[in-house]
Amino acid sequence: MGSQDELAAAAGKLGALAREHAAETERRRALAPAVLAGARASGLFRAGLPAALGGTEPSAAAILRAAEKVAEGDASAGWCVSIAATSSLLGAYLPEAGGREVFGDPGSAAGGVWAPRGKAVPVEGGVTVSGRWSFCSGVPHAEWVFLGCLRRDPDGPVVAAIPTAELTVHDTWHTSGLRGTGSHDTSADGVFVPAHRLMSVVDGPPADSGALHRFPLFGFFAASIAAAALGNARGAITDLAELAGVKNPSGSRRTLAGRSATQIAVAEAEASLRAAREFFYRAIDDAWQAAEASIVTGEELRLALRLASTHAVRTSADVARVMHDLGGGTAIYESSPLQRRFRDAHTATAHFQVNPATYELAGRLLLGVPVDTSQL
Repeated sequence: MGSQDELAAAAGKLGALAREHAAETERRRALAPAVLAGARASGLFRAGLPAALGGTEPSAAAILRAAEKVAEGDASAGWCVSIAATSSLLGAYLPEAGGREVFGDPGSAAGGVWAPRGKAVPVEGGVTVSGRWSFCSGVPHAEWVFLGCLRRDPDGPVVAAIPTAELTVHDTWHTSGLRGTGSHDTSADGVFVPAHRLMSVVDGPPADSGALHRFPLFGFFAASIAAAALGNARGAITDLAELAGVKNPSGSRRTLAGRSATQIAVAEAEASLRAAREFFYRAIDDAWQAAEASIVTGEELRLALRLASTHAVRTSADVARVMHDLGGGTAIYESSPLQRRFRDAHTATAHFQVNPATYELAGRLLLGVPVDTSQL
């Protein structure tokens, strides 16, 4: 699998399955078994692998559109695809032996938290890792987890690839939305990690990497969150349209769809979503062209990626809110997909890659105020 058409077909199939089992996924606080099996079989969890590890290296946009399509069926499923695909990009960053060990099983998936919240103590042959990491999305189904650590040496932060079986997963993911992502806390207590499973996500990939892995890694991470949010917003409009065609608001002879207020609100939401999505994929395409030409992605392109991703997430939340409000009393029940869309959308806005602080960072750059852009 690698072409845009193949990814789109796999995503469409998985998205339909995810929608069918969305309530079960939310109830389990992990992907429903049928959805998980479908995701593994689709190859979408590993769409970012380099060719050396069996990947086909599609475009960044093709992967993100696939995740968006899955999220149209269910945001939690789309989010899990986004996170796993982003994690698979790290196959290009690992030493060769580490890449083979982590991604050698074609059915495996990875997740992780790259922020250096743990400590890595140098020992013979590698490091021992200790710490606790929050928001480890997909850990219930991930065989491997990438965890960021600080080292007591001049080499700076490091990311360690650790088997999930060697970690402790804490049942902390009791949230308002995105419940099916299973984003529990994860901890390590003196876990040994050999040197071939250590890498830096700041230094960049090997010089001979293809365009997919020259694409800004942190920009892709932010975009992966936005792709799930955009898909969820599109799904919310679809869910509202289905309800509006059959619901007669109290005291009205016309269906919800027949009311001018509904028509105006849906049209405005559609325009906002399309505009945000256009900005999003334009920023991705601009950065992709630079990656294909082996041009170092400058601050302007990386800023556009982060800004477009943040705008997409926050616009998507507005769209989901409007659809939820239009649903009226029907939408307040847990059985309503509009309630789930609303909760999922507003949980996504809390992610650090797309929260309001991103606007401050972008504003500083736009105004020429000094700012650290190493992880932009």
